[in-house]
Amino acid sequence: MGSFCTLPGFGRMDPMSSTPTNPRGAVDLSAIAEQAKKAQGSPGGGTGGASYVVEVTEQTFDNDVLRPSLNHPVIVEFYSPRVQGAEQLSTALAELATEAEGKFLLARMNVDTAPQFAQSIGLQAVPTVVGALQGQLIPLFQGVVDKEQIRPALDQVVKAAVANGIVGRAEPTGSVGGTEDGGEPDPRFAAAYEAMETGDFSTAVEEFDRLLQANPKDSEAEAGKAQASLLLRTADLDLDAVIAAAAGPEAGIDAQLAAADAEVATGRAEDAFARLVGVIRRTAGDERDKVRIRLLELFGTLGNSDPKVQKARRDLMTALF
Repeated sequence: MGSFCTLPGFGRMDPMSSTPTNPRGAVDLSAIAEQAKKAQGSPGGGTGGASYVVEVTEQTFDNDVLRPSLNHPVIVEFYSPRVQGAEQLSTALAELATEAEGKFLLARMNVDTAPQFAQSIGLQAVPTVVGALQGQLIPLFQGVVDKEQIRPALDQVVKAAVANGIVGRAEPTGSVGGTEDGGEPDPRFAAAYEAMETGDFSTAVEEFDRLLQANPKDSEAEAGKAQASLLLRTADLDLDAVIAAAAGPEAGIDAQLAAADAEVATGRAEDAFARLVGVIRRTAGDERDKVRIRLLELFGTLGNSDPKVQKARRDLMTALF
């Protein structure tokens, strides 16, 4: 039987491959990160109404759990199909998510497919259920627990969210449309692609922003914006000089951020990620959050499937816990 823990104070966390580079050394303009695919549907089945359940992986954990937790609570179920009784817990959680009608999103991760990730966040038992608020994971309980024991823990998370000004609601996962798998370019991105190809990165950012306003969960538009933003920040810089300046004794946070941009733009993403994770380890508060946000943007320029990003995400988890 699981035991409930007291919700701690809120901190910040967030974890984000490498695309080819062009002769200038910046990210290849044609390499928009592939949209993460969500496996949707409730494991409980037969409950009717909208589903608020999403299956997540190590690659989609940031986009599907941590980022949404800035706007609404996310409950994360770490499970293994090998555990007896796990399906009972999954069904109960899914039913409670449906009842809540968007007060929280239920995200499910099969830890058998991501053992290193589970280890990096200190997971000690399966199943384990945690909450996610403001990018921080909050332990709730371990083991197979019946529905009426689960409900108070989830209510605590929702109340804590409201107390901290997080009052958004999750969208039904069934209403979120993915990109088509055809070979033709998506016409939605035509204006943004054209702007990037002509070097008008500011307009490209605006075009991607317009798409994100229509669908905040559009992973492809988010990746495109991250790339356009990087190119906008680095277009007129002497990248080698920027990196050299960050090595000086007086170099501050902004110098480190600029150097990381330059490193990603010149194909040295691993160096950039290591730099910013190191800064996160030795900073706190608003400074740490500023660096974390930039690191996530840089993850987004490259895509979630690259081994460099996966390693950096684990390093970030370790630095934040």
